[in-house]
Amino acid sequence: MVSILVVLGIAVVSGIFIMSLYNGLVGARNEVKNAWSSIDVQLKRRHDLIPNVIEAVKGYATHERQTFDDVIKARQQAASSSGSVEERAKAENALTRSMRSLFALAEQYPDLKASRNFIALQEELGATENKIGFSRQYYNDAVMRYKNRVEMFPGNIIAVLFNFQLEPFFQLEEAGDRAVPQVKF
Repeated sequence: MVSILVVLGIAVVSGIFIMSLYNGLVGARNEVKNAWSSIDVQLKRRHDLIPNVIEAVKGYATHERQTFDDVIKARQQAASSSGSVEERAKAENALTRSMRSLFALAEQYPDLKASRNFIALQEELGATENKIGFSRQYYNDAVMRYKNRVEMFPGNIIAVLFNFQLEPFFQLEEAGDRAVPQVKF
């Protein structure tokens, strides 16, 4: 009778332990999905701002059609990308590069740089870029916590049993994106 109670107690404790591990993995996976949604919201906001920036610059630099076309194409690809995190990151990195060339073009037009509308759009886009950066950091932190739960013992056993898949980090694509900008006076 005592041995049956001991076995039953061990089974109950084991069941609670497994359930706790499983629930922790589900919570961590949901945190990753929530973090990705935060990035997605900020990316949508950036996609919505870009046409306004293009229109502001077009008024001053009408002969720079290739730069506008590159930004528009990159925006369309980024906005329509619904693939994996890696594919979305690649499209967003291409958009970031094309936006850099648009702002470099804007530097050539002093009247544009002084335009209130352009300054406001540039500030709003800069704030959005900061929010994207914070959202990416939160996402990568959530992915790290999730990966730790999936890969560390004993969570890895439960992860394999219930088919929990690893999530990728949102990384910069090119070494040039990691370079520290040079400031010269």
